[in-house]
Amino acid sequence: MKLKDVLEKTSQFFREKGFPSARLDAEILLAHGLGIERIRLYLDFDRELAPSELDRCREFVKRRTQGEPVAYIIGYKDFYNSRFKVTSDVLIPRPETEQIVEEAIEWCKRNELTNPRIVDLGTGSGCLGLSVLKEVPSARLLAVDVSAKALAVAKENAEALGLLDRVTFVEADAGDPASVSMGLEAAGFEEMDLLLSNPPYIAKADERVEKDVHRFEPHLALYAEEDGLSALKAWISLWRKYLGRPGISMMEMGTGQGEALKKHYSDFGFSDVQVLKDLAGHDRVIKGVQHG
Repeated sequence: MKLKDVLEKTSQFFREKGFPSARLDAEILLAHGLGIERIRLYLDFDRELAPSELDRCREFVKRRTQGEPVAYIIGYKDFYNSRFKVTSDVLIPRPETEQIVEEAIEWCKRNELTNPRIVDLGTGSGCLGLSVLKEVPSARLLAVDVSAKALAVAKENAEALGLLDRVTFVEADAGDPASVSMGLEAAGFEEMDLLLSNPPYIAKADERVEKDVHRFEPHLALYAEEDGLSALKAWISLWRKYLGRPGISMMEMGTGQGEALKKHYSDFGFSDVQVLKDLAGHDRVIKGVQHG
C-alpha cells in the first residue's frame, strides 16, 4: 500500500471516530511509526510501505482509536520551543500553560533579577519550570513532586535540555508543611523569587472532563478536593511565606475559579492580584505579586 493511501485512510478513519485533529493525529503517528519527519509523508507520497512498516503504523492507529492521547503513544510533547518526554505518569503539557512561562520570563527581565530562584510545585514533566530555566540562563530551579515516577521523567527532560546542573528535584507533597523547609534547604534557597505551578485543580465531580483525559492522564495531577481548590489554596498558603520582595506567584487554575482564588490570594497579603484569561476568555492563571 502506498504512503498516500495509508495517510488518507487513517485521516478518514480518525475523522469518523470524531477526533478533532484527525489529519494532524494521522500525520504525527504515521511519521513516528515510519521514523521520518512529517514533511517526508508528502515528499514520499508514492512510496510503497513494507509489511513491517504497516504493522507498526497499525499498532499506533489502534492505540489512538482506543482513546490513548497521541503524546503518550509517541512519548513526547512539544512545549514552549522544547520537546518534553511524557509518560502516563505525567500530565501532557498544554499550550495554555505557556502563558505562565511567558509571564515568568518577562518578570525576570523587568525586575532585572540576577540568579532568580524559581520553585515549580507539582512539576510533572518539568515543562513549566524547565522552560523558564532555559530562557533565563542565570536562574536556578527547585522542582517538587509527590510522584517519584514523575520526577524521573522531569530529570530526563532536564538532562536532555542541558539544565540538570541548575535544578534540585525533591520528592514531597507540596501541601505538607515539612516539604517547604526540606525543599528550600535542598536547593540552597533562603527564599524564592518566583513560585510557579500547574497543580491539580479539577473537581472530582466535574462531568466536563474529557473521557480520554480521565482514562489516561494521572488522577493525582488532575483532581483536587474542595471543588478543585484544595491544592491551590494549600500550596500558596504554605509556600508564599518564603516568597521574596519583589516576588511573584502564578498558578494555573480552572474555568470559574478566578474569583475564589483572587480572594484567597488577597487574604494572604498579595498586594497585586490578577486573574489572567486564556485565548478562549476563560480563567486560566491566578497571579499574585509581593512588592518590596
